[in-house]
Amino acid sequence: MSLSPATMPSAASAQQKLANSSFYSAMRLMPKAERAAMFAIYGFCRIVDDIADDGIGTRAERHDALMQWRVALDDLYAGHAPERARFLVEPVRRYGLRKEDFLTVIDGMDMDVAEDIVAPDLKILDLYCERVASAVGRLSIKVFGMAEGPGFELAHHLGRALQLTNILRDIDEDSAIGRVYLPHEYLKDAGIASLDPKSIVQDPRIDAACRAVARDAHRWYEAAAAVLAARPKGRLATPRLMGAVYEEILRQTEIVGWAPPRKRVSLGKGKLVGIVLRHGLFG
Repeated sequence: MSLSPATMPSAASAQQKLANSSFYSAMRLMPKAERAAMFAIYGFCRIVDDIADDGIGTRAERHDALMQWRVALDDLYAGHAPERARFLVEPVRRYGLRKEDFLTVIDGMDMDVAEDIVAPDLKILDLYCERVASAVGRLSIKVFGMAEGPGFELAHHLGRALQLTNILRDIDEDSAIGRVYLPHEYLKDAGIASLDPKSIVQDPRIDAACRAVARDAHRWYEAAAAVLAARPKGRLATPRLMGAVYEEILRQTEIVGWAPPRKRVSLGKGKLVGIVLRHGLFG
């Protein structure tokens, strides 16, 4: 069995969600062609993420839906893209986006489909971040016009920083669908032995585990900043702005803390404008 076309996420519906994303401000700084390519990459990621997360269909059906995207990518790179993948044709052609990076993103989504991830060890968490975030970065740096050496290094660091920030921001949303991405080692150090998502997120000791993850995220942001500080060739304003926005979200979340009940942090318009002025238009 497979998901019906009516229940499959579309590129149009995925891209409609972009305006509510923290990436939107960064993407708006880009020239038209580059912006369109980033919208397409984002649309693909939203589609496969929705397959993994929306709970429609059995695990087998969602795995099959992801397999259909693997076939669609094979066809696209063979020169005869199916309807569902046609929005990727021009970005792939113009920027040389690699099929292996799209497939790696699907590998990450398949991790969520195979089982609900709860308290993974640090190695598995890093693999997850590599697949669902750093692989997206490797697609993005092609659009930014960066060489693969510094570009892939930036994707490695910044992808992990952004994903860990998302994990720390979305604890309650993730636990509601049976997932806790906080690493087993940090939970154990905090004194939390349970593998039940509700029990983990309701334990006030979770704050210590989250702060350990936050320290890791800051180290990744610092490594990404070092790459950008070397001023490699390419449009650097967008990744610089992405890093600045998300690291500020992390800092504000650290101030609030992670002990229940938690408050999901969002940056106000004024703060976002200030970050754009510092790191986007003049960064």
